Amino acid sequence: MTAALKTRIPEVLERYEAEILAEWIKEQLAATTQRPDLMKGSELNAQSTKFLKLLRDAIAAGMDIQRPNWEPVREFIGEFSRSRAIQGFTPTETATFVFSLKQPLFVRLRKIHDGQPDYLFEDLWNATVLLDKLGLFASEVFQKSREEVIGRQQNEMFQLSSPVVELWRGILGLPIIGNFDSKRTQLVMETLLKRLAETQSEVAIIDITGVPMVDTLTAQHLLKTVTAARLMGAECIISGVRPQIAQTIVHLGVSLGDVPTKATMAGALALGFKRMGLAVVPARRPAAEAPV
Repeated sequence: MTAALKTRIPEVLERYEAEILAEWIKEQLAATTQRPDLMKGSELNAQSTKFLKLLRDAIAAGMDIQRPNWEPVREFIGEFSRSRAIQGFTPTETATFVFSLKQPLFVRLRKIHDGQPDYLFEDLWNATVLLDKLGLFASEVFQKSREEVIGRQQNEMFQLSSPVVELWRGILGLPIIGNFDSKRTQLVMETLLKRLAETQSEVAIIDITGVPMVDTLTAQHLLKTVTAARLMGAECIISGVRPQIAQTIVHLGVSLGDVPTKATMAGALALGFKRMGLAVVPARRPAAEAPV
């Protein structure tokens, strides 16, 4: 006789559903992993009720969670885990939702198998394996969701930390904040080249004031960006070259070629005006305001 035929777990879930649900919710609310700051009791009640119903329907057709009849359960756990990842729950807090069902289920299995130790052991093992698989599945979905969230946040941070702004008609400014690695270089290039094409600017100022350290690799990434901009017909100026960075570049023997550099953004902007044939002059005072 197969485990699927002799198991009485579906019968237990059918007969004692209300008791199991009430005890399960009570245990979740009392658990140290419960987060009332992130989830209301009414929401937890609704999720628990839905999961128990889906579990009861799926398990009646077999214990293999990969079978088609388990698709609603997998979908529920997937949505549940993804939402908890976004809400700020931990992997343990998420998996505990499934694992905490063991205690109330085991109590009813012992009750229905009273005097049948062999059958009790078999069903306890079946229930343990099943809930462990579902709990691990929840953890896997949670981890994948967290990685996706972190990846999106990193991309957003990269974009925010490398904005391309129009300082003047024909002059773009690109302040770089943080380390300048290969991934960042690609993003900066794409953003800068797109803005150059949109504005038809002739000068691009790359400000490295916010770059904590400039090494050989960083210099190479800067030169790649400069080369890409030049191919678009724009001249690049690097600003924010502090004394420490200048000393480091000299010590490393790094050559920035013929790329003009300035200590400040103001100096780079003045140079950009000069290259474009522009000049900043004091505004003339009205005759009434002229000094006596």
